[in-house]
Amino acid sequence: MSSIWTKDCELPHFDSLKKDIQTDVLVIGGGITGILCTYMLKQAGIDCVLAEARTLCSGMTQNTTAKITFQHGLFCHKLLAQYGREKARMYLEANREALEQYRKLCRDIPCDFEEKDAFVYSENNRKILEEEMKALEKTGFQADFCETIPLPFPVVGAIRFKNQAQFHPLKFLAAIAEGLPIYENTFVRALSGHTAVTSHGTITAKKIIVTTHFPFLNSHGSYFLKLYQHRSYVLVLENAPDLQGMYVSDSLTGMSFRNFRQYTFIGGGGHRSGKQGGSWSELKAFADRYYPDSREVYRFAAQDCMPLDLIPYIGHYSRSTPDLFVATGFHKWGMTSSMAAARILTDMILERENPYAPVFSPSRNMLKPQLAVNAAEAMANLLTFSSPRCPHMGCALKWNSAEHSWDCPCHGSRFDENGKLCDNPAMKNLNF
Repeated sequence: MSSIWTKDCELPHFDSLKKDIQTDVLVIGGGITGILCTYMLKQAGIDCVLAEARTLCSGMTQNTTAKITFQHGLFCHKLLAQYGREKARMYLEANREALEQYRKLCRDIPCDFEEKDAFVYSENNRKILEEEMKALEKTGFQADFCETIPLPFPVVGAIRFKNQAQFHPLKFLAAIAEGLPIYENTFVRALSGHTAVTSHGTITAKKIIVTTHFPFLNSHGSYFLKLYQHRSYVLVLENAPDLQGMYVSDSLTGMSFRNFRQYTFIGGGGHRSGKQGGSWSELKAFADRYYPDSREVYRFAAQDCMPLDLIPYIGHYSRSTPDLFVATGFHKWGMTSSMAAARILTDMILERENPYAPVFSPSRNMLKPQLAVNAAEAMANLLTFSSPRCPHMGCALKWNSAEHSWDCPCHGSRFDENGKLCDNPAMKNLNF
């Protein structure tokens, strides 16, 4: 199982660390967020290095659906209710600027960048669409209400954001990463103050940025309570319609659609990691019903860190760690969120004021309903008799029959059938 993006793109390769080094800024994690952070820091003249445990983009970045949009589902009315007009507007503005930064960079990078309209649709709740339209109007952002869209099932309406975009993420990152100070196959096993410990050397840095999808340090920030992971699936079809846009459902368990070249992407089957869900069988049944002449050519899966509210955690890892930073919890919108994170964190490293930093602060109020759900899920799994158990915090692992993996319902660590670590926050393999 591998994504479509890996088939026609060769990423640059880098040596592993074999000595002790010093730098001003260490970035841990070689996905899109870490690469963009390193790129922007180097552009600003900062001495920095990136350490990646495996190879660049070998985690979630290679499994993205690669939509660059500040249309993040039905989010604006929720942000308006929780945080007020100004924070909702600034969240939108930070992601709008991220889109513009991609547009600027992609002018000189051949990465299949295309402008597309983005739609969020509902099959049965027109009222919530109308509420979202009113919220967008209050924040000053333009969107259109559509009565119909070219999907093969009835909807009660959709909201359209014009002139959003999509691209080939690995082609983009191959160009961005070229020549950067990167160490691959350099697994940071522990942090001791300002020093990162790897298997064959240490990296001592004045400041450290953690971009490892799910933060791996449990001693600060309470991310094991502030995040859970949600798994979703993608089928890539040939001989299916060109839908002329990017579409997402108003439901977390709904379906998404977009086209790339001659292919049609269908996403969905989602569930909390370690739980049961529709997986690819749900998508295959949909394709057989609505696109009977299509042919499956690729399938892959992604896993997203979900925050307590709708806003990612970007900034200081915790109030007590002035030299340690984090970017996580992108809530399924990793492309614009990663660019926004790189811009915010670069400004913080340079001690420049960034107007959006307070909106994304990881130290904001944790008292949200999702906190109780996360805590209850962890407690239930800790009390469940099971073998094996996750080495991250001891939760009972569940067998994922669709992907032949052991998955953690608490925090989303995953292991293959032989116990080899696939996805963090766990830091080691299972010991059967």
